[in-house]
Amino acid sequence: MRERPGLTHCRVSDGSRWQICISFKSVPHGPLIPFGNANHLSAPLPRTEPLANDSQFGQHDRPVQWLRSGCRGAVPLDGVLASWMVDVLCQPSIHQWVEQFESPLNVLCEAPLEANVRALAAVAGDRNLDLQIHFARKANKCLRWIDVAKRLGIAIDVASGIELQQTLERGIEPAKIICTAAVKPVALLQQCVDHGVTIVIDNTDELLAIQSVASRSAHAAKIAIRMSGFQHRGQKLSSRFGIDVDDFASVVGSGFGLLADPSLAVVGLHFHLDGSSIAQRVTAIEQVLPWVDELNRRGQQIKFIDMGGGIPVRYLQSQDQWTVFHQEHERSLLGLREAITLDRHGLGRIAGGGNVFGKLNSYPMYQAPVSADWFSQLLDHQLDPIIAAESSVADAIRRRGLQLRCEPGRSLLDGCGMTVARVEFCKKHPSGYALIGLSMNRTQCRTTDDEFLVDPILLTCAGVRSTSRLQSVDGFFVGAYCTESEYLSLRRFHFPHGVARGDLIVFPNTAGYQMHFMESRSHQFPLAKNVFLQQPALDQASLDPIDR
Repeated sequence: MRERPGLTHCRVSDGSRWQICISFKSVPHGPLIPFGNANHLSAPLPRTEPLANDSQFGQHDRPVQWLRSGCRGAVPLDGVLASWMVDVLCQPSIHQWVEQFESPLNVLCEAPLEANVRALAAVAGDRNLDLQIHFARKANKCLRWIDVAKRLGIAIDVASGIELQQTLERGIEPAKIICTAAVKPVALLQQCVDHGVTIVIDNTDELLAIQSVASRSAHAAKIAIRMSGFQHRGQKLSSRFGIDVDDFASVVGSGFGLLADPSLAVVGLHFHLDGSSIAQRVTAIEQVLPWVDELNRRGQQIKFIDMGGGIPVRYLQSQDQWTVFHQEHERSLLGLREAITLDRHGLGRIAGGGNVFGKLNSYPMYQAPVSADWFSQLLDHQLDPIIAAESSVADAIRRRGLQLRCEPGRSLLDGCGMTVARVEFCKKHPSGYALIGLSMNRTQCRTTDDEFLVDPILLTCAGVRSTSRLQSVDGFFVGAYCTESEYLSLRRFHFPHGVARGDLIVFPNTAGYQMHFMESRSHQFPLAKNVFLQQPALDQASLDPIDR
């Protein structure tokens, strides 16, 4: 048994509002999450399952509704919360950590990644398919993930020389590292060849460069060739990455001497597709497999097909909320309702002539299937009979004795982290809404999308006096960069009980790409610290080695 926070109600001193207070009660530990050898069965890990439906839980057992109540989008978008997040957000420790490590603070937990890995591995295992999962380091820079990957026996995908060096220094075998960097300087190619790391070749200039490096090395360079431009339902799947399938014959032919060069070993074929379409991936596999067969006939030993990343994640609890948001955003752009975004921002959509054109420049926050269910459907999909008669994707790969590789980042980090920022002010704008200033900048919870469409959570700071404490307000989050455009979110939020200096704003499920992909140190602000929870108590946190 351990102590877990629950909720009680207590009235603040002036009797004017209810405040959520912390109480503790004993509950059993969460389930064990085993993976790998028996050593992993010895310690219970925190509960990582998402809270599927707030209404099925009592407020004392699962205080999700209370956590959500302080900050709501003008059109709400409730995020999926891992159980460990709820536990942590109901403890006073979260305020202490922000005081100790400053704002913003990234709070992370290893256990969901272990569960996510286990789920994908089980799908492949059920089909007797050799699967090698590479954790995509680009998705989150923390070094602890390398240690977790080593413990689980999975591999690592690196996208820079520093990522590679860090990965090697933490004991990952070169055979379990692949380099997929979009741009590969000669120094990176040399580093990979010297250590025996497989390199994904993206273009003919890279191929010539690696031939030059390998010819001067004592080791043959192990390469996988990235293919792209597949024909799918009458259209070419355009990509900035890879060698176009229509040019592939000339690249592997005599023009580059690729197959005759003893300093090169072609060990795999790779592809990257934007989005998460199962049908497009099936098309890619159908067009890659014949080249596997052809290269093997020409004397190569192709060991794997690599499907890259793109395993989808579901960020939102409710499909209905996602649908309603699209509808209400469109009505807002057409002037049929009050604005739900700053200055009726289109988030990638444009209104004109009584219609709305384009699509949201955002990750699809609610989608199905996702994660292991998505992977199951991909592997079970039937291939074109011309390519592999009466064969599924898994069958075709297995019968050729190939390993399937993938480089998930976002999907492995689903449920693994949240970003916490302190409120520094709340002031009224002449337009009538409030500006809520957070001690962070917009690069510290952002990707290349216009918006992270999940409602944040407000944690009040008891005892802090503010003119905005008890006033219901609507407003926008602004950040620390000295520019008029420094809005942390373009969505309008409602605070029914106000928001005050010292409160905390929590952005849930940010471990995958949101924390680090765009972060910068403009104005010489320090980067956010990253802390991992000490398991299983969840009441202590320690800095990731990258911040020490």
